[in-house]
Amino acid sequence: MEVHFDTAKAVKVQNDLRSKIVIEPYKGPLKLIGGADVSFNKYSPTIYAGIVILEYPTMRVVERASAIMDVTVPYVPGLLSFREIPPLLKAWSNLKMKPDVMMFDGHGIAHPRRLGIASHAGLLFEIPSLGCAKSLLTGVFEDPEIKAGSESVLADKKTKEQIGVVLRTKDKINPVFVSPGHHMDFESAVEITKACVLKHRIPEPTRHAHLFVNEVRKSYLS
Repeated sequence: MEVHFDTAKAVKVQNDLRSKIVIEPYKGPLKLIGGADVSFNKYSPTIYAGIVILEYPTMRVVERASAIMDVTVPYVPGLLSFREIPPLLKAWSNLKMKPDVMMFDGHGIAHPRRLGIASHAGLLFEIPSLGCAKSLLTGVFEDPEIKAGSESVLADKKTKEQIGVVLRTKDKINPVFVSPGHHMDFESAVEITKACVLKHRIPEPTRHAHLFVNEVRKSYLS
C-alpha cells in the first residue's frame, strides 16, 4: 500500500541540499569509475538497482552489485531520486570496492532545483559524481554540430546560467546531457564522459549499468 508522500517537504529537502553541492574541477586520481542505473515500472513499487565498477580508462568491468527493493515513494517527475536512492544505497553497500567517481544515468545539477539523482546520490554517497542522461529534463540549448565530440551549453531557461553540457558522442546521433553532480565541474564531467565513450552513444559505465539492471530485473521476474 502506497503511503502519503509529502511533495512539498521533498522539494524543501532538495532546496536545502542544493547548497551543499560543490561544483569544482575533479581532483583525481581516477582509476575506478562506477555506473549506476535503476529499472522499474512507474506503477510498481519494486525498484531494481545496479552499480557496475569499471577500470578507467580501459572500461574493463571489475565488479557488479545489485539490489531489489519495494519503495513507498510514488513516481513524481523531478523527485525521482527519493524513489531511486534507497535501492542504490543498498547496492552501494553490497560493493566490495568503491570507485573514485560515480556516473549516474540521469541528471546532476541540470534539474529544476539543481538536485538530480547524480547530485543527490553523490552527496549521500560522499563521492565525486556526474550525470549523463539520454533525454532533457529542463533547460534550453542549441543543437551541437553533428560531428562526434561537439558540444553546446545547456542553460536555465529563465536565468540563462549554465546547468549542463549537450554532448554529441557519435556522428549524426542524438546527443546526451552531461551535468556535474557533486565535487565535479562541467569540464571534468565532459572530459570523463568522452573518455568513457567507446562504440556506443552511451558511455560505458551507464551502458553497462543499464544492461546489468535489466538482467537483474529479467532474472527476478522469471
